[in-house]
Amino acid sequence: MIFTTAAPATDALPPQAQRAALTGCPWHDVKAMLREVGLRPTRQRMELGWLMFGKGDRHFTAEMLYEEANKAKVPVSLATVYNTLHQFTDVGLLRQVAVDASKSYFDTNATQHHHFFVEDENALFDIPDAEVFVGRPPVPPEGYEIARIDVVVRLRRKAP
Repeated sequence: MIFTTAAPATDALPPQAQRAALTGCPWHDVKAMLREVGLRPTRQRMELGWLMFGKGDRHFTAEMLYEEANKAKVPVSLATVYNTLHQFTDVGLLRQVAVDASKSYFDTNATQHHHFFVEDENALFDIPDAEVFVGRPPVPPEGYEIARIDVVVRLRRKAP
């Protein structure tokens, strides 16, 4: 597979992935984002949303968010964290990025983009200033369409 720089995408984001006009107040912004996508701003969604979106675009696992919530004295179970992450993903507020069969990250940048994954450090970050494209995607089976193509480029540090 060859990775090259492509022209900027002209596809508009689906409405559910568009965020409300941000005010700079993370609490207000989270409430507006939840209402915009039809989710009720419950206490737990608001608190977890504030932890997720209050620091700008970032990548985290459910376990990382759960630890953050505990440190911030947000009383939630790991199951609630998973449920909230999947609800936010379903409505387009987050993207789920599977780096292997047992580990997924969640990305607060829900726009179409790809990722580098640093294997030795378990770190995920966006591929900067370029779009990755696959020369010719496969033809989907009858009755299906391609929803999106995610590319995760796995990295490791060079040996000295």
